[in-house]
Amino acid sequence: MDAYWPGIKKFVRLNSATLLLLLFCFLLALFIGVTTGKYFDIVNTFNILEANSFRMLLAIGMMLVIASGAIDLSIGSVLSLSAMILAVSLHAGLPVWLCIVVGLLAGTILGIVNGAIISITKINAFIITLGTAFLFRGLSLIISRGTPVTRLPEAFRSFGSGEVLGLEAGVFYAVAAVFIAYVIFYKMKWGHYVSSLGGNAAALRRCGVKISRYRISVFAVSGFLAALAGMIITARLNSAEANAGLNMEMDAICAVVMGGTVLYGGKGNVIGTVIAVFLLGMIRNSLTLLSISSYYQQFITGAILLLAVIVAEYRERKKRVV
Repeated sequence: MDAYWPGIKKFVRLNSATLLLLLFCFLLALFIGVTTGKYFDIVNTFNILEANSFRMLLAIGMMLVIASGAIDLSIGSVLSLSAMILAVSLHAGLPVWLCIVVGLLAGTILGIVNGAIISITKINAFIITLGTAFLFRGLSLIISRGTPVTRLPEAFRSFGSGEVLGLEAGVFYAVAAVFIAYVIFYKMKWGHYVSSLGGNAAALRRCGVKISRYRISVFAVSGFLAALAGMIITARLNSAEANAGLNMEMDAICAVVMGGTVLYGGKGNVIGTVIAVFLLGMIRNSLTLLSISSYYQQFITGAILLLAVIVAEYRERKKRVV
């Protein structure tokens, strides 16, 4: 056992955030089971996955952006505008598959716009995406005139929220996104450059890497995933609304920070982000089981985000001192 102990200590140290989240999930499930008698079973787990599939997509996109040393406050607005473009295209009588492509392409282009403005102006991503968030939301309101676009084709609803193997299609989209993100972030050059962009952009530039290309690409991925999340929500509600996705960037940031991604870039954690999204979903589910008002959800999310940021910053400072 002594021979394995150093390896175990190293594993725990490197994956402390992920292991801590798993512990919280277990303790929360145990607490809810003891207090309500309703233990988390496979059905409840699937319900949480289905309810949070779109949040998973947003969080994965946000994780990539934050790992690159930026932040994207516009993903909720990108979700809204891309969903509105998708819904208007469906009402125009275009084929469902083409409308879906148009909606996803719209989200990707909006992400490219974010990345391009940041790369050209060299202004902090916080300010740029705060501005584009209002811009994109305003365009969504202009297109819809403040009225939800409803009565969408059944074929689209089946594609966006229909069941596959007993689960909502959104769960499979989220699983696919997590798998692809894991591969490209940890196993491919693109992911290493994205992390380096957040850790030391100047050194990456001196190596001859065109950092603007990677900055734009990571925002494009975030925009695409936001559009995919918008498609799921629109299909689920059979409606596209200008206020869709409002404040969802806060949920995504909370999950990313809780998952162990460093807020100022250079390090990302795909698995930790996934577990954090599930944990936040468990908290929402638990509030329902405990018959606690949904008004407390925002308060609890804010408290968790504040605590996660403090813990993450303390952990990083401790590492720098060591």
